[in-house]
Amino acid sequence: MPGADLPRIGVVIVAFDAADVICDCLESLLASTGAALSVVVVDNASCDDTVAVLRGWAAGAAHRLSPDLPLPLVPAAKPLRLDGAPGPSGHGITLIQTGINAGFAAGVNRGLALLAKDQGLNRFWILNPDSVASPGAARALACQGGDDDFALMGGRVLYLENPGTIQIDGGTINTWTGVTGNLGRAQHSASTPPPGPEQMQFITGASMVASRRFYEAAGPMPEDYFLYYEEVDWALRRKNLPLAYCPQALVWHRAGTAIGSQTLSRPASPFSLYFKHQARMRFVRRHFPASLPVALAYSVAKSAQLLLKRYPVEAWTVLSASLGLPPSAAVRRRLSPAAAALAFGKPRKSP
Repeated sequence: MPGADLPRIGVVIVAFDAADVICDCLESLLASTGAALSVVVVDNASCDDTVAVLRGWAAGAAHRLSPDLPLPLVPAAKPLRLDGAPGPSGHGITLIQTGINAGFAAGVNRGLALLAKDQGLNRFWILNPDSVASPGAARALACQGGDDDFALMGGRVLYLENPGTIQIDGGTINTWTGVTGNLGRAQHSASTPPPGPEQMQFITGASMVASRRFYEAAGPMPEDYFLYYEEVDWALRRKNLPLAYCPQALVWHRAGTAIGSQTLSRPASPFSLYFKHQARMRFVRRHFPASLPVALAYSVAKSAQLLLKRYPVEAWTVLSASLGLPPSAAVRRRLSPAAAALAFGKPRKSP
């Protein structure tokens, strides 16, 4: 059981329509050894029964762990409180309900603001709800490097449905097109060495640790992207603080469960494509404005590629998002009227 003498780390999980995955994620965190976790689950006004499932699970309702998990898990003792009080495992969980889906970064910032009040926490781990972590990941992320002389830290993220295959080891940015790349993507984990921090330009928001030093210097994560590119923009605010990589922090990610992100076997959904390319153009406009013509040319080429592959809806989605045109009704319907006003209205001022 974690004790007061163990290293501590705060965890922020932003959940949206995560009823089918959130409990697996939390069970993996409660199985963490060698560190004490303060977990904040921020529900971004889920349209499904995420909150009810979470409360029932915490109260001790029967929960069947997903059969395809890549590591053995024994469910933690219940009941658990959702007010931050340490449970039988010694880890604490707090539930926040935002009441409105204001985007991924807004949810992250709610969790970070709460955790930052605890001066005993100097590292904040942002983790996707459709992920499970290895038992030693939390301790590795809490202890790597000693002093907090880094901005953001990541580890190896693997595909949960193909657990020996890397999804991302760290991110790269093409400053002409704004397109981001995944170091190590689709490579076999056992035979792929970890990247050097100098190869990385950002850390994926699926599993990313921010140091308190970085958080207090750079401020909250920018909220005006709604989805995608928040962590890319945030990483560019680190100034002289480096990025870091923790080889022992293994996380398996069940990609695209809520918004339909691209996987190895399928293209992204129109909902995912619209926000990704809207955010990409916004990112280029903010940081590399001279590259806007090239970034738009990339959008045209990407649309043509999708059209040739017989994905006409996806092709139009990429083009309309890149040109700043309104989304389709199908994309807009995925959000409540209040959330849609934030997502598709005039960009908010970044914190």
